[in-house]
Amino acid sequence: MPCDDGGRRTILRTVKPSPFRLAASESAVEPDASAPATVDYRLARAATLRAWRSGKLGRHEVCDAQRELFRNAEFCGQPTRRKCPVCAREGLVEVTYVFGSRLPKHGRCLTTRAEMQRLQHRASPSTGYVVEVCTGCGWNHLVRRLTLGGKRSA
Repeated sequence: MPCDDGGRRTILRTVKPSPFRLAASESAVEPDASAPATVDYRLARAATLRAWRSGKLGRHEVCDAQRELFRNAEFCGQPTRRKCPVCAREGLVEVTYVFGSRLPKHGRCLTTRAEMQRLQHRASPSTGYVVEVCTGCGWNHLVRRLTLGGKRSA
């Protein structure tokens, strides 16, 4: 049914209930509240690479790492065994930035796994972003987002 929204025409639809319902004996799996949340960005990465290979994106749009990201990759990053998907010459480096309470506003670049473990045991939660970077061509993409810390005492 159309509604009046200031000259724009919007169609409101009712959503039909899904035919896929759990039987009375079944139950949905409850997520483990104590497990840290992780979001993987492989599908977005694959879509970006597909767009680049098809010509929808230029190399300058996918290989656009900033100077600070290059520096952090060189001095703070963790090397991986994966090759760059764009230039295939260089190995990728993962750089982790963490944002949270009692951390600098601009975040903090982690340099060791020990730092990550320390943040994991903090009471206040932090959010970490892992970015893969090619120091050869400048390819960079968000790999995953993870929650660190926020442990609740029982």
